[in-house]
Amino acid sequence: MANPRIAFEQELRELDNLLITMGKEAETMLENALLALARQDEKLADETIARDDIVDDLRFTVEKKCIELIATQHPAAKDLRRIFAAIAIASDVERVGDYSGDIAKTVKRLPHQPFFKPLIDIPKMERAVAKMLREGLEGFVSRDLDLIEKMLRSDDEVDHLYEMLHDELCDFMKRDPSTIDQAVQLLLISRYLERIADHITNIGERVFYVETGEIIEV
Repeated sequence: MANPRIAFEQELRELDNLLITMGKEAETMLENALLALARQDEKLADETIARDDIVDDLRFTVEKKCIELIATQHPAAKDLRRIFAAIAIASDVERVGDYSGDIAKTVKRLPHQPFFKPLIDIPKMERAVAKMLREGLEGFVSRDLDLIEKMLRSDDEVDHLYEMLHDELCDFMKRDPSTIDQAVQLLLISRYLERIADHITNIGERVFYVETGEIIEV
């Protein structure tokens, strides 16, 4: 007869794999949205928006898996925290996909003209939040609190980039009203990236709760 704990651990690993798959899909959406921005590529923007259905479906799959585990395994204490955290993390990853879709929609609203300034800070923000997403999910799976702490510190970098870009774009609009239409859309994109980072910090907070039973706020 199979050991019930071994079977349960296998189920939990399958849940981890679902979250990693979901995270990769959301990261692909994010990367493609920023690539669509750099290229001003409406077709790629449309493909990115359509991909959101994949992330949504994976969230439902994660939730279904968690409900089945609760109903059939009757987990307690840390295992139960881990399952509930997985549901919450799936919701945060879904929001990463949603905001990536919003970025793609914003790309479609951009005026078709050369950028009035090089795209530097927005790609930096995207690379930082994509790295945060990978580290957050890896930290959940590996239970590595050092990795989570490192990831959480990256949120300060994203906030700093957002504040600098916000001030710079506002200054451009004041000095040259012809930049307003494009600058407003770039401001929106940078705000979406900042919000993505906030959702990823939620993932880190949930990992701390799973491993320590303590709730922290960053």
